[in-house]
Parts: sequence; C-alpha cells; structure tokens
Amino acid sequence: MVVLPLMPYILGLDVSTTASKALLLRHDGKVAGTASAPHDHSMPHPLWSEQDPQDWWHATQTCIQDVLAASGTHPAWVVGVSLTGQMHGLVMLGKGGIVLRPAMLWNDGRSTAQCDRIRALIGLERLVKITGNDAFAGFTAPKVLWVRDHEPDVYRQVHQILLPKDYIRYCLSGTYATDKAGAGGTLLLDLAERDWSKEIIERLEIPLRWLPPTYEGTAVTGTVTRPAAEATGLVAGTPIFAGAGDQAAQAVGVGAVTPQTWALTLGTSGVVFAPCAQPRTAHQGRAHAFPHAVPRLWHIMGVMLSAAGSLAWYRDTVADGQNYNSIFSLANGVAPGSEGLVFLPYLTGERTPHADPHATGSFVGLTRRHTYAHLTRAVLEGVAFGLKDNLTFLQEAGLPPPVELRLSGGGAKSEVWRQILADVLGVDLIPANVTEGAALGAAIAASVGLRWWPDVSAACQSIVRTGEPTRPGANQIRYQALHSRFASLYQHLKPYFAATHP
Repeated sequence: MVVLPLMPYILGLDVSTTASKALLLRHDGKVAGTASAPHDHSMPHPLWSEQDPQDWWHATQTCIQDVLAASGTHPAWVVGVSLTGQMHGLVMLGKGGIVLRPAMLWNDGRSTAQCDRIRALIGLERLVKITGNDAFAGFTAPKVLWVRDHEPDVYRQVHQILLPKDYIRYCLSGTYATDKAGAGGTLLLDLAERDWSKEIIERLEIPLRWLPPTYEGTAVTGTVTRPAAEATGLVAGTPIFAGAGDQAAQAVGVGAVTPQTWALTLGTSGVVFAPCAQPRTAHQGRAHAFPHAVPRLWHIMGVMLSAAGSLAWYRDTVADGQNYNSIFSLANGVAPGSEGLVFLPYLTGERTPHADPHATGSFVGLTRRHTYAHLTRAVLEGVAFGLKDNLTFLQEAGLPPPVELRLSGGGAKSEVWRQILADVLGVDLIPANVTEGAALGAAIAASVGLRWWPDVSAACQSIVRTGEPTRPGANQIRYQALHSRFASLYQHLKPYFAATHP
C-alpha cells in the first residue's frame, strides 16, 4: 500500500557532544517535531575526551524513531535526510567499517606535541595560507598523528577516517563522505579550493585514501540502505545530503548566511561566527577559517571551549544540581562585577584567542564576603567576557562589524544572561527563535538541494524567525572596565597554567 504524504518532510540529524537529535522540517518551513537521545562521555585521563561511535548510532536510531512516532509522520513522507554534528572529532575505522578505538572529540587536548610538529613540518605561515588555521589540539590532524605516535597497532589497521556525523552517514548509507565546512575543521583542507590539500596530507604522511570525498552542504552523498531502514524506520533509498559541521549548520539555522549577519552561539562551547564572501584569516591563524555550509561562502569564527559548559559544570559541582532558573535568579541579585570576583572559563583549556589547551578554570578575587550568588554571577560574566574576547579578536582581524548579531543556544534562553552578554559585548543581540538550530540548518541545506527554495539565503528568509533584541543597558560602561581586568588575568596566570602541565 502506498502512503501518500500529507506534506513532504526533511529529517535533520545532529550528532552533538551530549546527545543525538532529530528534527522534522515540513515543506512549508515549519518544524513538525524534535527528539533527542543522550550520549555518554569519557575523560579517562587529563586532557582526554572520548565517546563510543556506536553510542551515537544507537542514539540516532532512537531519536529518529521517536520523532517519527511523536509527530505522526509516516516514513514515506520523509524525502531527504541531512546531517550535522560536533566538529574536529576523529573516528578511525578498519576494514568493513569496524570502529578501531573510541572517537577523540573536539575538546580533546592531548595532541599539543603533534601540533608543534605540524608547525615545524609545514611552517606556520604556510599552514595558515593553505588551511586558514594554526594547528590546534582539538583539530583532527593532530589527533591522527597522536594515534600514530602512541597507538601504532591501531594506526596500522586504519582504513578510513571520519568525522562524528559522517560515521552516522556511513551507518545510514554505507558510503564515506563529508561536507566541506566540517572538513575545514580537520586542518587538512585547502581553504580557498574547498577540498583536501594534497600538500598538507603528503607532508604529514597521512594516506589520502583514508579521507572521504567532500561535498557542498546542499549535495546528495548517498541513500538510506535497507539495513539502516530496518534499524531506523526510514525508507530505503531516501537521499542523504551532505549538511555541515555544527557551527556552520547552526549559522544557517539562525540565518547567518550573508556577511552582514553574524551568529553568537551560547552552547556547550561559545562561538562568534562571521560569514565571509571570500576566504579570510586572522593573524597567525588564531581564529578558525572554514568554508561555510553555503556554497561560495566562507566563515571565520572565534571559539571558546566552555561557555554554557561552564555553567553546566558549576550547576553539577557547586550548585548541587539546582535547576537553572534558580541559578539565574540568584545571579540577578548581585551587582555587575560580582564585588571583585572573576571567573576564568577555561575548564577544558581554551581555543580562541589564546590557543592554550593547558589553561584552567579559576575563580580570582575570592573573599569572605562573597556568597554562592556572587560565584554564580561571576560564572555568567566570565563566559560573557570570553565571548567579548572573541568578538574583539574578529574585528581586529579586519572584519567590518555586523549589521545583526543573531543569538542562539541553550544559554540564550536566560533573560539574565542575555542582558549580561549585551552589556559586555556592547551590541544588540537578536534572538533566533529556533529549536535545535544545527539540525534545522542541516535540514535547510537539504531543502535547497531538493529545490524547495532557490538558495540558502531565500530558504532562511522564509524559515528563520527572530525575536525582540536585547540591547545594552546602563551597565555597559562598567563592564568595559571589568573586561579589561578579565583580559589581563590570562597573561598573569599563563606561567602557572604551563607549570601544571610539564
């Protein structure tokens, strides 16, 4: 029996750090439903961060089945699947797609020595000229070298290297592929050419055959296989689109698809994302420059590793698991500056602008007069100051200021935190009213591939909705001085950070 669709749907899948997520986008641009299933996360040694790729696949099966059931969507109505997910991770597969070791994640900082070797082999200037980036411990290429150095038995078995979302693509389609935006985060892509750099790959002695073909986000990369259909409930033969790495997909999901509109994401990590009409790089590659999910567009972004992740740590370890509304209410009762208390949000090292995996989180200026409420506000302010560092760094790279700054992410739901951010950044913040922005962005890319809209910009204009802006208030001037104090602390503490990681 053929079940005719009431309306065609696209399924956006997001393999994030904390969960796999599914979103159904209808042909009229409305979200029909979302679902998620959590992942475990392992940090077996200092600086290590790993996950089992099989956990992603099991969670993906669950959230696909859940979103179809909860929305009453027949699988035959799903006309396309698109993927997004955490960037920079390393999945190593042997022959037959066997997972050889736990995936090393974006916030894994063990490969500092390999980053130094990459700079020595290629030269920093040449590395930035080709890839747009310096070597960061979180990127994929240094992780590959780390495995070669420390796990030679694993390295000898490698048949394919994939990013996290592309492992799910393989599970769904049996094909190896990746998107160009996500590939940019490996340190193996030629930024201007939007494809693998043979020079970099040869200098690092990584076999090119290990890397999957790259595709623009709107392109088809394969179809759902019969075994995957049986595992997920989807229909065999459903096309699978390239999608994008999570930050480029999130930018599409909030409508940051022109150089005039930037995106600020307050998620586990914090990101300031600036689209560019041509490849742009920061001084010494200290901000990340990758292709955008939008064809013929690039982006440069600043990334802090522990944004809302800092608040999650604080809730779980200091606030004893209190709900976030109570935490925000406490912070709102404390004056700006937290009476001299400063929080440095470097809980998993820092990416931009310091590029220091050995940096650690700190409370500075504690006295007996400080209370639990002061600690709470200091965490919110410290994250805002870190994002200010990134916004300033991008503007110092020569980018014109944005006409709009779109705000999204779990932390953006807090009115208190939004106001702190607006005051610290000194700009209007326009909330993007989206659910699971990265999954939505992936689905939007597929909708263009299916010719629902002529291009990504037109699709975003039809789908993305924004709310009332949060504007800087009376505390803006005070926060300018407080940020200067925050910014000076890293340089003062850097020798201590280095000494704790000999």
